[in-house]
Amino acid sequence: MNPAVTTPASVAETWRAGQRLGLERLDAQALLAHVLGLPAERARAWLLAHDSDPVPADAAARYAALAARRAAGEPLAYLVGEKEFYGLRLAVSPAVLVPRPDTETLVEWALELARPLLAARIADLGTGSGAIVLALAAQLPGARLTAVERSPEALAVARANGERLGLPVRWLHGSWWRPFAGQPHERFELAVSNPPYIAEGDPHLDALRHEPRQALTAGERGLDDLADIIAGAADHLAPGGWLLLEHGHEQASEVQALLRQAGFVDVATRRDLGGQPRCTGGRRP
Repeated sequence: MNPAVTTPASVAETWRAGQRLGLERLDAQALLAHVLGLPAERARAWLLAHDSDPVPADAAARYAALAARRAAGEPLAYLVGEKEFYGLRLAVSPAVLVPRPDTETLVEWALELARPLLAARIADLGTGSGAIVLALAAQLPGARLTAVERSPEALAVARANGERLGLPVRWLHGSWWRPFAGQPHERFELAVSNPPYIAEGDPHLDALRHEPRQALTAGERGLDDLADIIAGAADHLAPGGWLLLEHGHEQASEVQALLRQAGFVDVATRRDLGGQPRCTGGRRP
């Protein structure tokens, strides 16, 4: 009598097994597409068109392991190694925050200010994966862009993204404005930053436990890094230069006050995709 032969699970059966672990359908499909080596831009269409195809045993095993990690809360972007932001596909790792759609609010505002300028000098402070500065570089071919990052591991991720995308950015290691200390010629028409702004002890931090803590928290009220950036801005912005900052949805009034106290004018706040106050900026007189 022949031993029983196990029929490989189909494409549809495999990603639905991920759903039974608690994964959302799109996450389950994205993980399966990843282990099958499908290009992200056509992965879902391929999975639906080939839903009855068998999944190779090794791919099924890798899928099961990744699905369990996703069910335990690990970000999908870390599992597949990439995340789309402002039309760019960026490599990400646990060394950097996963880029969020709400940060595109900051990019849109920066583009409004920079597009009328010729060869605008722009600084991105705390670049992480390089999401903001590379989005700007892709849209502003004449701009001169500089990105600063204090984590060597994160800076390596950002630099690699820039090289892969072929976008020219000067990459500097350091904290906020410090790489420009003692260099009076280093002035920018625009500076942007998405710094840590979550308060230490915030109850929502557990949901972000897989992301780098140093890129999330900034003191008892979450304002330490925002205040640091604002305090140093006057020495590094050209007259009329703008500083744009992402922050928590309950911090807009405090960030506005810090900007005004530092002498900024035209202080304003923009709302994110969900209608929350997410970015605040001001202009140096």
